[in-house]
Amino acid sequence: MATTQYHEPPQELPAETRTFARMITSLIEEAEAIGWYEQRITVERDTTAKAIMKNAQKEEFKHFGMDLEFLLRRTPKWRTILKEILFTSGDIVEEGEEAEEDTKD
Repeated sequence: MATTQYHEPPQELPAETRTFARMITSLIEEAEAIGWYEQRITVERDTTAKAIMKNAQKEEFKHFGMDLEFLLRRTPKWRTILKEILFTSGDIVEEGEEAEEDTKD
């Protein structure tokens, strides 16, 4: 099956890079699914249908988290940056700028 996830010839990329690209694509697809469910849940009037969609959306959150963790384990710099942004209560933009500054090479 052809995909557009590669911007370079896949045969020239090492297996690790191809896996990384697949996981990035999976992360994007999970994020899209979360958004689609959010829209459906917002407009759905049938309580049973809404409950099923909420349940399905939780699965997408789990998959998104698993994809992200996979990528973070293989990209330590990302984890370093995200530790300074995620699950904090300060200004998101300021914390992001500080995290980026702290990890400059």
